[in-house]
Amino acid sequence: MNDCLFCKIIAGQIPSKKIYEDEHTYAFEDIDPKAPTHVLIVPKKHITGLKEATREEAEIVGLCHLTAAKIGRERGIEDGYRTVLNVGPKSGQSVFHLHVHLLGGRDLRWPPG
Repeated sequence: MNDCLFCKIIAGQIPSKKIYEDEHTYAFEDIDPKAPTHVLIVPKKHITGLKEATREEAEIVGLCHLTAAKIGRERGIEDGYRTVLNVGPKSGQSVFHLHVHLLGGRDLRWPPG
């Protein structure tokens, strides 16, 4: 998608602090972190959000979470981290390209917000 911020980041048109990349996902540091580890994991395929994802895209949504788990292991935060998918503007979604937030490295409270 031409005007999508995350598509431009994936394409290298906008700089990011890349953490991980494979055939299906791209992960980078959040520019406004809410925890010591705050990484965004995005599918390389543009999917507007979870509510727009199709059954055929279920695998890529799952791969985003598996990438989060891999980064969690690498960061040594397996004793407690959170993956978050914000869905729609009322949840705080501001970039409409599906992305998983990986948050960890500190105690996380419940309920989250």
